[in-house]
Amino acid sequence: MPTTASVYRLEGQLLEVCSCNVLCPCWVAEDPDDGYCATFVAYQIEQGQVRGVHVAGLTLVRVSYFRGNILKGTAQTMIFVDAAGSEEQRAALLEAFGGKLGGALADVAKLYLGEVPVRVAPITYRIAAGRGTIQIGEALYGEMAPFHGPNGAVTRLVDSAFSTIPGSPAYVSKASTNRVHLPAFQLEWEYHGRNAIQGHFLFEA
Repeated sequence: MPTTASVYRLEGQLLEVCSCNVLCPCWVAEDPDDGYCATFVAYQIEQGQVRGVHVAGLTLVRVSYFRGNILKGTAQTMIFVDAAGSEEQRAALLEAFGGKLGGALADVAKLYLGEVPVRVAPITYRIAAGRGTIQIGEALYGEMAPFHGPNGAVTRLVDSAFSTIPGSPAYVSKASTNRVHLPAFQLEWEYHGRNAIQGHFLFEA
């Protein structure tokens, strides 16, 4: 549960898909396949608050194109924030994910250079244990399913050099479709059978 001492506390599910083959080299601090990474990362918040503003049930999606190694911060990017939230809730989410309130989210925000454009849109997120779909109208669509080990358990990635969910294991999946159509932001691609990662996050500062 949130505490009065927390500037923000956000808990939920993360989905990441990209143009790299399975498994994405970024997670072990290697350069992306073919020298670039076309990706989107979705944060589906199950419970949490930012400066006392409750934001449970909302989703934020960052769409990006990286040239070279992800840790060098050379991304072209934009953000979708959930139309289901109020203006106050959306502003709170953008403040936290924009890195203005410190913590792990501030570290992630350093990967993205310059001012990040934002659009408000309905976001449909139906993913659990590495399987499901995400959609934002005609602008974005992803569908994925997880890999499984010999005992039937979902394959997990732990102790990686880079992670968008620090401290948590990640489900290793494959996206049958990773499609983005945002010509106004020069973000447009479609891939099939490429990398997907899904897992649980807890960010607090």
